[in-house]
Amino acid sequence: MAQNTPRSSPPVVADLATLDPVRCPCGWARRAFGDIAGAPASLHLVEIEADAQTHYHRRHTEIYYVLDCEPGAAVELDGQPVAVRPGTAVLIRPGVRHRAAGRLRILNFVVPPFDPADEWFD
Repeated sequence: MAQNTPRSSPPVVADLATLDPVRCPCGWARRAFGDIAGAPASLHLVEIEADAQTHYHRRHTEIYYVLDCEPGAAVELDGQPVAVRPGTAVLIRPGVRHRAAGRLRILNFVVPPFDPADEWFD
């Protein structure tokens, strides 16, 4: 017989397509769960433009999951390009300078939840 485990908070559902996009160093992001107290992560649907800026985070770990991209797209990690295609996942640890090269559409999982104060540029 299964035991019922008490929940500390109710489930939260986000429809990323309905969230307002915000400008980011990569292009445009629709951000979910960053405003939920106690959330372990935030999730962003990001439309990356060809002129994405190199940046890094001191606290955030990011996972880019590529949904779609143009041929020849890459993610630059500390200046080294890594070719990507739909279905590729890239783990980006704190301190790693990164940017996307080419147009991509990604899901970005951010741990802890995204804080714009943790976006740094050289």
